[in-house]
Order: sequence, then structure tokens, then C-alpha cells
Amino acid sequence: MSFAPSTPVTGAAQTGFTSPTYTISADTAPDVNGKQYAVTQLGGTQAGVTTHSVSSPFTFTFWRPKAFKALGPVDPTTGQLRSVPMNVWKCIIRKGVTPLAGQSVRNAMISITQEIPAGSDTADAANLRALYSFAIGVLSQQSSGIGDTVVSGVM
Repeated sequence: MSFAPSTPVTGAAQTGFTSPTYTISADTAPDVNGKQYAVTQLGGTQAGVTTHSVSSPFTFTFWRPKAFKALGPVDPTTGQLRSVPMNVWKCIIRKGVTPLAGQSVRNAMISITQEIPAGSDTADAANLRALYSFAIGVLSQQSSGIGDTVVSGVM
């Protein structure tokens, strides 16, 4: 299955939030090799949180490589690959935030870049899946702790 989040998205635990959910709508990505979704409604208790607007975005964008890279030839002398190119995928989550009361909104962003060695999608799919399973699991498990750390500065 391809990247196609269903709505609503159940949010992970955060201090002060109760059962957060996010209703998303398909949006136009800034480039043809991306998919973008905007948060149009909130659920649960999330006091002070706003949905997507032009001046205060709340979006998730996922990009794939414009051109997939393939493995080159194996060195005939050593039997080793000369180089292993990377296929770069990227996620950016944007949320408008107010830096100081009475000031205009600025964009806060989380960027996740994924560098996947060409050929590993077929030669080692299980370990790629484990990479994502663990990464997303840790982020989900630690959602509240990461949020608390960013707010308090204490790790």
C-alpha cells in the first residue's frame, strides 16, 4: 500500500491533550513528486490549537525521489559495488505557531529525511521495514516526552 493516511489521524499522547485527533484533507503539494495533507478539524481536548489556514499552516508533506537511483556495476576486479547511491525521501510537518503574544505566526517544522541505499528495497526489504517500524514506534512512544522536552528545554 502506498502513502495514503486515513482520516482522522489519532494523535500520540501529549501533556495537556486528551484523545487528540486530526481530520485531514488532501492538499496540493509544492512539487509533483509529493503528497500533502492539511489538518482541517481537531478532535479531543487540545486547548489553543488551530487548524490549517493560509497564514497558519498545519500540513504534512511526503516526497519521493524525482528519479530513483539504481545500483551501478560491480567492480570486475574486487567483486564489490563501486558505489551505492541513495534514494532520498522526505517528510515535512509544518505548524503555524505564535512566537510572542501579539506577534504574527511563524512556521515551526519537523523535517525527516530518509536516505535509503539503492537496491536495498529488493535485497533487504525486511530490514527496511524494521527501520521504519522502530523509528515510528520510538517517535510514537516518546511523543509526550519529546513535546515536554521541546517546551521545557530539559532532556
